Amino acid sequence: MKIVLLGTGDAVGTPRVGCSCPQCSHARQTGRERLRTSLLVSECGHNILVDTGPDLRRQLLENGSPRIDAVLWTHGHYDHFMGFGEFYRVQKMPTVFAPPPVMDYCGKIFSFLDFPPVRVGEYEPFVIHGIEWTFLPVCHPPAYTCGLLISAGDVRIGYTSDTNRNIPDRTREALTGVDLLLVDALLPGRLHVPKHMNYEEACELAEDLHAADFRCVHLSHLVPWDLPRLGRDGEEFVF
Repeated sequence: MKIVLLGTGDAVGTPRVGCSCPQCSHARQTGRERLRTSLLVSECGHNILVDTGPDLRRQLLENGSPRIDAVLWTHGHYDHFMGFGEFYRVQKMPTVFAPPPVMDYCGKIFSFLDFPPVRVGEYEPFVIHGIEWTFLPVCHPPAYTCGLLISAGDVRIGYTSDTNRNIPDRTREALTGVDLLLVDALLPGRLHVPKHMNYEEACELAEDLHAADFRCVHLSHLVPWDLPRLGRDGEEFVF
């Protein structure tokens, strides 16, 4: 199994339009970017997307234009699903898996596209092309949001999606001891918002969950480029 971080940025990405902060200035000078957070999971020739943000077309082009067999939506915020329309007239519409509240909202917006929807309840494992997936509810008020547990053989990967630290106990239990945790870290440690974790909180959660390794994702333009354990666009993990 291979996982590629197609993007590691927040809703507006880095560099942010019209911003001249140190991170955005560095991005423009060096060509570095944080596209909207999305994952590409590949196994035995099959490709599965976790979230379809507005940078999807570019992300697929930059990663060899893989044919996508399935899509998972974690929640109904535009930076996590609005790129789905990029499949129009490109390939057969992939099957989409999502918890019922997410599918009801996102599916209505894309009702003009003929795609197969599969509603999956939280904490209910299901298999796509040999990989087991489980939607895990997190806490991203007021939106209903799920993270994921991704399992293949003895390998377990956790993805919190957007959340603050108030993750349900059952979700914490499911994520404990994962081989890799991809964790929301919107802001540097000095800043706090009620919907997300900052960098310090994300690192503490990874330690609390005894993750063997972790990367911070969903990073805003306020997060410096040189902090340890930050995910970077295009980073690959092979298991």
